[in-house]
Amino acid sequence: MCGCPSSSSGIENPVSRPSQVKPMGRVLGGALLRHCWRPLRGGLVRQAAMKASSSSHTSTSCSVSLAQTPGFKALAENPEVDLLKTLFARHGFPLRLAGGAVRDLLSGDTPQDLDFATTATPHEMKTLFETESIRTINELGEKHGTVTCRINDSANFEVTTLRIDKVTHGRKADVEFTKDWVLDANRRDLTINSMFLDLEGNLYDYFNGAEDLQKRRVAFVGEPERRIQEDFLRILRYFRFFGRISASPDTFEEQTLDAIRLNAAGLAQISGERIWMEWKKIMMGRFSQEIMLQMLDVGLGTHIGLPENPDIDQFKTVVQRAPESHPITRIVALLKDDRDMMQLHVRLKLSAFERDLGLFLVEHRQEFPALETTALDAIRPYQYMIVDHKGKPNDVRTWAEELLKYQGQPDLAKQIKEWDPPRFPISGKILLDKGCPKGVILGAVLRELKEQWKHSGFEATEEDLLQGLDAAISKVDLVALQQKKEPSFSAKKRKREFISRTTD
Repeated sequence: MCGCPSSSSGIENPVSRPSQVKPMGRVLGGALLRHCWRPLRGGLVRQAAMKASSSSHTSTSCSVSLAQTPGFKALAENPEVDLLKTLFARHGFPLRLAGGAVRDLLSGDTPQDLDFATTATPHEMKTLFETESIRTINELGEKHGTVTCRINDSANFEVTTLRIDKVTHGRKADVEFTKDWVLDANRRDLTINSMFLDLEGNLYDYFNGAEDLQKRRVAFVGEPERRIQEDFLRILRYFRFFGRISASPDTFEEQTLDAIRLNAAGLAQISGERIWMEWKKIMMGRFSQEIMLQMLDVGLGTHIGLPENPDIDQFKTVVQRAPESHPITRIVALLKDDRDMMQLHVRLKLSAFERDLGLFLVEHRQEFPALETTALDAIRPYQYMIVDHKGKPNDVRTWAEELLKYQGQPDLAKQIKEWDPPRFPISGKILLDKGCPKGVILGAVLRELKEQWKHSGFEATEEDLLQGLDAAISKVDLVALQQKKEPSFSAKKRKREFISRTTD
């Protein structure tokens, strides 16, 4: 390899930095890219990590090469990536993949997003793209160093200037641009997210990220408390990556947990939408029960919308019954009533579907929990629940499916999922055309005929039901109907009532 240019240029050879610089950076070749947890590859990964470690105090590069591996070749042969690489090289700026994409490639996964880093400032990048007739979009990120370019009118890439977070404000920061790759790596959250990969296939690893990845260790860059205070959402990101990377659910490090415990209240500064985005991924990932219990143990519960005394025993029961259920289904097990559910919704800004699923489960979870009868009789109450509900039939069917999972009835849940809710053949217009009185009588007759239809196994036709119209009308007790007012339990009304009670 050629000699190493000066660090002020922002360009380094893929070798370790001088011994007086800490932390020690080094380069690993791309054999780490493919299937690093598989037994046949494990020895190669360990060998590469050992070589990097042994070379960390010298100026020789690691001998492991990446250029011919399938993962890197697929990346290098991407025409948009190749054009981006060519443009930056033509204008004399280094360009490297950064963060999650590098981690995913090292893990043998296909990156979902490609984020790049460079020493070029946003102004220099804008000039570069204008000179090359490349369109840029989304100018909002430029003050933090990110320029988004559209390549070949088919792919958008974010390229961010190396930077230092001078002053942090929750998730925002006042930044200063730099040409030092180590300083940029130092501001990142986890060691496994602090690596860079150039487009020749060399890995730049300044904080032992590859070694931690090989050990399946999730650790903050530097001091955990400092990294957390820079952005309190990193608490949840830590737990999410723990579920994704760790080999077992009992390898939390006490120093990290202590830092999280001391800073748990900082999550109150984070928007509900961002908290839910991370929390949902945690609940959909590995070790969700163990991670959730650890989150509660370090004091996150009340800061993310849970009550002070969540029902941990019920949560454990439901997770065992339904490990593949919707995240809301398992979280609801921690709640005692619809007030708790609405408090969660107000904190997290859930979608209407998620909010209503939670309310549905809270309302019905004690119904029909252990029916010892025929399969047909067992599923009927849930079918009735679906056809009687005023929500969208497909949504309500999904809610009923989740209810059955919650109750430990996976076979019935599968049946409900495959069941196509039939359409009630009678409408108010049909009854009016047949001479049924308007108002409360009409509603009562509709309900009576619907009960007959349900108990026929949904087989009764319009003609069958209309034959009993006169009998249904004669059964209506008008006085009782006028005295009875059915309460409304709509989600909107529950939310209004909840907000009213909590602000009084």
